[in-house]
Amino acid sequence: MIISSAADFREAARKRLPRFLFDYADGGSYAEATMRQNVEDLSAIALRQRVLRDVATIDLSTSLFGREIALPVALGPVGISGMYARRGELQAARAARAADIPMCLSTVSICDLEDVARAADPFWFQLYVIRDRAFMQDLIRRAKVAGAKVLVFTVDMPVPGARYRDAHSGMSGPGASVRRIMQALGKPAWSWDVGLHGRPHTLGNLKPVLGNKSGLNDYMGWLGTNFDPTIQWRDLEWIRAEWDGPLVLKGILDPDDAREAAAIGADGIVVSNHGGRQLDGVLSSARALPAIAETVGDQLTILADGGIRSGLDVVRMLALGAHGVLLGRAWLYALAAQGEAGVAKLLDLIRREMHVAMTLTGVNRIDAIDRTILAETPR
Repeated sequence: MIISSAADFREAARKRLPRFLFDYADGGSYAEATMRQNVEDLSAIALRQRVLRDVATIDLSTSLFGREIALPVALGPVGISGMYARRGELQAARAARAADIPMCLSTVSICDLEDVARAADPFWFQLYVIRDRAFMQDLIRRAKVAGAKVLVFTVDMPVPGARYRDAHSGMSGPGASVRRIMQALGKPAWSWDVGLHGRPHTLGNLKPVLGNKSGLNDYMGWLGTNFDPTIQWRDLEWIRAEWDGPLVLKGILDPDDAREAAAIGADGIVVSNHGGRQLDGVLSSARALPAIAETVGDQLTILADGGIRSGLDVVRMLALGAHGVLLGRAWLYALAAQGEAGVAKLLDLIRREMHVAMTLTGVNRIDAIDRTILAETPR
C-alpha cells in the first residue's frame, strides 16, 4: 500500500500484526474517550495562515536539555515495542539517531537498555514507579553507566488502567497464550520476522528480577503487581539524589502538579495522559497544555504527547506551549509496518509537514512558534 501519512502506517500495521499486538498499541482505557479526544482536540486547533512573510529559510532545529537536535521531537517510551518488529527498539533507535532526535527507551522493553544506548544518540531512559526500590536504583545506575542523557520518570501509572481490549484480543485473560499463537499463525510475515527470528521475546531490563520468566505472560502479571500506588512527591527526592542529569516527570495534567514538579527540582515534564491508556475522561493533552505552560513554562522544559500524528500536530503542540513533543503510537505503527525504514520515513514526513505548516503560518524558527500563530486562544 502507498504510505503518505501516519494514518497509512496505522493501517499497514493493522494488516501485518496479530490482533493482540495491534489492539494493545491501538487501544485505550475504559471506553477510550480520552484516547479519541487526544486526536480530535489537537486536530481542532486552528492556526492563523499568514502570507508574504519571507519564509524562504525554515530552521526546524532546537535544543532540549542542552543538546541540539534536528527536530523538536523524540521517540517516546513504548512498552514491548520490540515485539512489533524484529528487535524493534534497536531499529527505532537507529532511525532516531539518523534523524538526529532522541530515543527514549521504556523500562519494559524487549531489548535491554545497554544495547539500545549503543544504537541511540541522544539516548533517554524511562523509569516506572516500582515497588522494588533497589531494582529502581539499579536501573538508574545502569542507565547512567550506559550514557543516558535524560531520565524520564513516569508518574501516572501507580496502577495499570482498565484496558478492555486486551482481554478480548488475547493480550490477557483466559487462554491468552493459545489465542496469541493462533493469531500469529494467521500473520506469517510477522511470525517469520518477529515470532521466529526476533527471539528472545523477553523483557531485557527485567531479567534481574524475572530471570527467564520475562515473556509476555509474565509482562502482564508484572504490570499488575509491581507498580507502587503509595509513592508521594517526597519519595522523588531520592530519585533526584540518585540521578544527577536532567529529570523529566511524565504524566502531568494539572497545573498544581506541574508546580510540585518544579518544586522538587525536576528539569522538565511531559504533559500526558498516557495516550488515553490510564484514566478515561481526563483532559486531552492539547486541552491541558496551555494552562500548564502558563503556570510553569518559564521554569521547566515542557514536553507533550497524545494524539500527535503529523508535523502539523507538532506545530500545534508547540503553539500551545510545549518546547518539544514525544511520539508514541505514530512511531510504533511505522515500526510495525516497515521497521527502521518506516520510522525513518515517518520522521521525514513529520519534518516536511512541519516545514509546510511553519511556512504557511509565517514563522521560520522553532522558538518563534507560540500562541500568536493560533487563530483563537484555546479554552
